[in-house]
Amino acid sequence: MIEDDARLAAMVRQYLEQSGFTVSVAGDGHGGLAQLTNPAKGEPVDLVILDLMLPDIDGLEVCRRIRALPGHLSQMPVLMLTAKGDAMDRIIGLEIGADDYLPKPFEPRELLARIRAVLRRRGESPTAESTKLRFGALEIDRDARSVSINDAPCDLTSYQFDLLVALAERAGRVLTRDQIMEAVRGRELDAFDRSIDVHMGRIRAAIEADPKTPKRILTVRGVGYVFARQQD
Repeated sequence: MIEDDARLAAMVRQYLEQSGFTVSVAGDGHGGLAQLTNPAKGEPVDLVILDLMLPDIDGLEVCRRIRALPGHLSQMPVLMLTAKGDAMDRIIGLEIGADDYLPKPFEPRELLARIRAVLRRRGESPTAESTKLRFGALEIDRDARSVSINDAPCDLTSYQFDLLVALAERAGRVLTRDQIMEAVRGRELDAFDRSIDVHMGRIRAAIEADPKTPKRILTVRGVGYVFARQQD
């Protein structure tokens, strides 16, 4: 947890440890990045709780730096804490790669539920008979949790990968925002929340030749999204 409010960090740490988690706390962005790349006792980090407002560098910059780390660290799930639920902060955070957000003040139980949901999505195993989905040049490997086009990797966050899989598994079927969120399980947001649209924009930027005129993920106005069955 990267949080400069010592009282809040202590409360969250106690609550999560009572629920079976091991929690380390950093009071600023640089300290958090150091702990992520050099975890205490060599224990790998599974998820980062990241406050937006930090004394040295802000949470958005920390998130950018996490996404620029080498190897698997760049895919680290990030749950961002935003003050007063400011919509622009949430949108920017999601655009730069945060997997989820939670506005302050929050109930510890909701934080715990969101953490478990993110980790559950990370740990889900695909069925053996359908590990990979292929649509023309696009390949989605659910076992490796990777996406590629003509063998070139596409950069997606963990949550964006789950959203893409949810759509691809239902190719040709129009899904509402509620149905998409239900398919990935664990994200309780209003159907009109901009976060789904932000994520879709990021996915399109990664997998579409021209994100402004998408061929794979199509918008059905007033309804939701559909993943095209036939692709080049």
